[in-house]
Amino acid sequence: MLLVLAMAAALWGIGGAMGAPRTTRLTMIGALYVGVLIIHLTLPDGSPLRMATGESAALWLILGGFAVLVFAYRRILLALRRRAEVTQAPDMEAAPKPGFSEAELNRYARHIVLREIGGPGQKRLKEAKVLVIGAGGLGAPALQYLAAAGVGTIGVIDDDAVENANLQRQVIHKDAAIGTPKVFSAQAEMTAQNPYVIVRPYHRRLTEEIAADLFADYDLVLDGTDNFDTRYLANRVAVAQKMPLISGALSQWEGQLSVFDPAQDAPCYQCIFPQAPAPELAPSCAEAGVLSPLPGVIGAMMASEAIKLITGAGTVLRGQMVIYDALYGESRTISIARRADCPICGNAVDR
Repeated sequence: MLLVLAMAAALWGIGGAMGAPRTTRLTMIGALYVGVLIIHLTLPDGSPLRMATGESAALWLILGGFAVLVFAYRRILLALRRRAEVTQAPDMEAAPKPGFSEAELNRYARHIVLREIGGPGQKRLKEAKVLVIGAGGLGAPALQYLAAAGVGTIGVIDDDAVENANLQRQVIHKDAAIGTPKVFSAQAEMTAQNPYVIVRPYHRRLTEEIAADLFADYDLVLDGTDNFDTRYLANRVAVAQKMPLISGALSQWEGQLSVFDPAQDAPCYQCIFPQAPAPELAPSCAEAGVLSPLPGVIGAMMASEAIKLITGAGTVLRGQMVIYDALYGESRTISIARRADCPICGNAVDR
């Protein structure tokens, strides 16, 4: 039995040294446990392998049952904690204090002297409420710049925790935050950077059950997720609430973004991407890789679009999609249009 425990400890240690996620290491240990059970249930009594791994299967079954109980207990606690976080988040301070302190005026001076923003625009930023879906590659820079710009209330929803492999590109998170839920890591960094903004963390996945009520608390939404189910959900709810949706995406060396806003006669996300591609055609960052600064480029551009939407400055990327190729240093803008047969926004303007 000591031999198996030593092997489990070695798998955990080697996996940690190689930067393997916690779930991967637990899976390896689980496979070792199943292998030991198979040995005890299939080999005859007195077998050298059975003798080396504890002789009897009973002890391993008891140990496995105890591990299942611990796992179930932790899952229940986590579910209760997430539910408490979601119900408590909207009860946070409703809005920043009105007006600007002398420190705030000095902080935002470079915005205020911009003709397109000025004092009124900065006031609109302070009064705005922006929801960011995802605190990862795209969400990290977007959150940082929204906080730095003085957006008064920023919500962030994500159910992941910080992993070592995230730190190559998700620069809002630090090494000390590994294992911490991303929303709390991001909140700490944002409030440390700008104590004049309110950050509402929602440590859970965006689901159909909560999306409509959550979106209703905000003026616009930034979608920085990496899965199509959440993108389509965010699009459906944003269209239903006639809310602008700023969406970005990444793959290896290339990024893209657009503002989907059918209420202003721009297409919605599903107009352009009617259905999710096959998994092999849209591999994740973990599978295909991604250039470290690329999320920063696209995420910062998403924050820029949010600031323009809030202040009314410049031209927003409605009906346009920017595609940036970092490998060749090329950027191009293409026109995109609504589809009359889109099941989500075909009649959105007339609703």
